[in-house]
Amino acid sequence: MTPATTPQHAVVLVSGGMDSAVTLALARERGLVCHALGVDYGQRHASELAAARRVAADLGAIEHKLVQVDLRSIGGSALTADIDVPDEGGTGIPITYVPARNTIMLSIALGWAEVLGARGIWCGVNAVDYSGYPDCRPEFIAAFDALANLATKAGVEGARIRVQAPLMAMSKADIVREGLRLGVDFSTTVSCYQADAQGRACAHCDACHLRAEGFRAAGVADPTRYR
Repeated sequence: MTPATTPQHAVVLVSGGMDSAVTLALARERGLVCHALGVDYGQRHASELAAARRVAADLGAIEHKLVQVDLRSIGGSALTADIDVPDEGGTGIPITYVPARNTIMLSIALGWAEVLGARGIWCGVNAVDYSGYPDCRPEFIAAFDALANLATKAGVEGARIRVQAPLMAMSKADIVREGLRLGVDFSTTVSCYQADAQGRACAHCDACHLRAEGFRAAGVADPTRYR
């Protein structure tokens, strides 16, 4: 009789947006037992947190944990301070970049992964159709992966924790197509930087433009709810 295979666990960062939803679906397709992690960092678009709970439940995460970190106390971004969200991206790193956000989120995920005995951290960062954030680049993910195995008891003892970013080289259209293949219901996700309490999008910010263009390029009807 063949012994049962021990299930592999992973922590998946789930923001409530389309990219993290597809990332969770990919991890589940891989057969991983997924623990969804959301971070309430004081973002103005708090309706994404409700979307994250829906996504985690719909896509089969074994649990959903929400951790609070007050990045509004340091500000520095249109998402965490009283700064207007621009209608569309300009040149350079946009004002919607949140200082240290992905570093902090991955650090929390790393701690939870070590507690769970999980060997993987999955995140939906993307370096193709994105807003130009420095913490969404392959170099950042590779650097954090190295840090993860220098800074943890698990890493020192040889239980390597890998940081997975499966959407890194995909366009938004590719992400739409992959999500549809995996059965992701994009109508439950929220991407807008200034969505209202019901999760309805503004249709003007950079995140809305990127999302709408992804559906258009994929030749798929956009299920986004606009206010």
